[in-house]
Amino acid sequence: MKKLTIFGLILISTAFLPVQNSHAQDYNRWSLPEGAVMRLGKGVVRDVAWSPDGTRLAVGTSPGIWLYDADTGAEVSLLTGHTRRLNSMVFSPDGTTLASAGLDGTLRLWDVATGTEKNSIRAHPHSVRSVAFSPDGTTLASGSYDDRVRVWDVVTGQEKSSLGGHTRTVNSVAFSPDGQTLASAGYDGTARLWVVATGQEKLILTGHNGQVYSVAFSPDGLTLATASQDSTARLWVVATGQEKHVLTGHNGWVHSVAFSPDGMTLASGGGGDDTVRLWDVATGREKSILEGHTSSVLSVAFSPDGMALATGSFDSTVRVWDVAIGQEKSKFTGYMSLVHSLAFSPDGLTLASGISRGVRLWNVATGQEKSTLSGHKYSVRSVAFSTDGQSLASSSDDPPVRLWDVATGREKGILEGHTGGVRSVAFSTDGTTLASGSWDNTVRLWNVDTWQEKYTLTGHGSEVLSVAISPDGTSLASGSWDGTILMWDAATGRQIDVVTGHTRPVWSLTFTLDGTTLASASSDRTVRVWDVATRQEKSSLKGHKLFVRSAAFSPDGTTLASGSDDGTVRVWGVAAGEEIAVLTGHTDIVYSVAFSPDGTTLASGSRDGTILMWDVSSYVASQPLAADFDGDGNVGLPDFLQFAAQVGLSQGDAEFDTRFDLDGDGTVGFSDFVIFARGFGKRK
Repeated sequence: MKKLTIFGLILISTAFLPVQNSHAQDYNRWSLPEGAVMRLGKGVVRDVAWSPDGTRLAVGTSPGIWLYDADTGAEVSLLTGHTRRLNSMVFSPDGTTLASAGLDGTLRLWDVATGTEKNSIRAHPHSVRSVAFSPDGTTLASGSYDDRVRVWDVVTGQEKSSLGGHTRTVNSVAFSPDGQTLASAGYDGTARLWVVATGQEKLILTGHNGQVYSVAFSPDGLTLATASQDSTARLWVVATGQEKHVLTGHNGWVHSVAFSPDGMTLASGGGGDDTVRLWDVATGREKSILEGHTSSVLSVAFSPDGMALATGSFDSTVRVWDVAIGQEKSKFTGYMSLVHSLAFSPDGLTLASGISRGVRLWNVATGQEKSTLSGHKYSVRSVAFSTDGQSLASSSDDPPVRLWDVATGREKGILEGHTGGVRSVAFSTDGTTLASGSWDNTVRLWNVDTWQEKYTLTGHGSEVLSVAISPDGTSLASGSWDGTILMWDAATGRQIDVVTGHTRPVWSLTFTLDGTTLASASSDRTVRVWDVATRQEKSSLKGHKLFVRSAAFSPDGTTLASGSDDGTVRVWGVAAGEEIAVLTGHTDIVYSVAFSPDGTTLASGSRDGTILMWDVSSYVASQPLAADFDGDGNVGLPDFLQFAAQVGLSQGDAEFDTRFDLDGDGTVGFSDFVIFARGFGKRK
């Protein structure tokens, strides 16, 4: 390999300096949990609402509520506090307060002007699905997984009444305009009307053939709208409970309904056809179809003047429509669906995340999205960079594995052969081989240059969830739904051994850079550390309360990180096998964790639709001290000169010195320089 000049390295070092972007640096650092330095992505969109005066648009996401200036679209604030996913939110009638409901069983009240939490009510023993203000703003209603509707005093936070009748989860609640009646909708396929003053049930509305997801009163209080799993929205006479109209047209679940302020139009959001439909309330006829979303529309809300409609979708966008002409006016982006997988590029400058139907590439320094790689039909379960950082592999619930050119974002090739979704991919260190593990119970090895299959490895009796190739390229490990880990000879495809110990599915496998140790993460709530040579268990790391989905070693192998269904990231000391830290901040399952090449940053991706970047420098052995080549206790110019002389050398070269191979990949290159540059000027 040709060596770089010192001048070339200096040029690279200037290019490495992060580009400042005040807008990006702003909102992706708001309301961060302790230990986190940045948030990528704004979360999964759950709800949308206009402030009563129309100046603010609120977007409820899994991690919190984003407030926007409705005119400019600028982010105003982020309200966070729920420890689990946010499900629903609503403005008070005077617009000064926001109420939110979450999977953590709480109702939270927020001061809109300051963004601070005013009160928290432990409302239900289970997830709260919906919250609504009474017209006078003094009362809150909530619906929950505990099958009950509860009514609360806003000032004191005390429960006023508990309404029992639904036989399954209550999905939605709404007050009538006069505040005397409360409507609720449930998994049991019914909508119910209640007398607020007494808590007595007035009417049960039956007719839907599936769960009822949403209820809304017309402005005059005479009509109730419901949205259901049965692909219909329905209009009912509130006084009698009689059905007025069945609104058919959606091809799939109807998630949400909302009346226009004049009561003449009903909007409905669809889950199967990804459309928003506008209906004439008087006749029940369809007026128009708003098309543009590419996934389920979860929430719809009219602006106070009725001129605009906001819609929130699982496609990671919020769109605002001109109701009169049925055209999209604006779009709010930055949201994400589930984050299933993460991988840092070898130089540490780019982070890849596997999301719904694609891969997003992020600038690690600025937190801005660089590009989106689209082509997969379903959620991307795994991503992996080649050692030179030029190629990216991705796999999804659709069988083909895709190879991408990182620089251009273009698809380079498709690897076809698996007959089921591919859960995991991994490159060999030399970049010539890719391993893939699939629901079809096989592991396949591919020649990356020719895109041809080299071997099909059969031996697992159940789905293959994880694969990892040892750094020297000689061994392959694969983990299965049946809880076993199989070890293979990567050169011949021959099975070497069966590693047992886990009692449930093995979701993740990772080798240390020296190849001596393997870690596995499992649904049995443990991370296990194995001696590769003997295949014996070295330690079992226990602490997670639910499934462990991912594990990753720090570059120096001294530290291990794990992500779990319990929403936490845990950091472990490998030598002692003990927990060092618990990182909390995600509000849903943590599917993936990945260390930066210099070991100072840990990225975690979650079902809440965000990636959190954590400063873990205090938990990881100091990489910069390893760059003190002259031993004077300072990483300075003499060290730089020694390093520059080694750039371009690889294992096997006569002059190669392993001290300068800071990332342990067998070559002294740019990724090593990134590690060195971050430690430059540091002292013992």
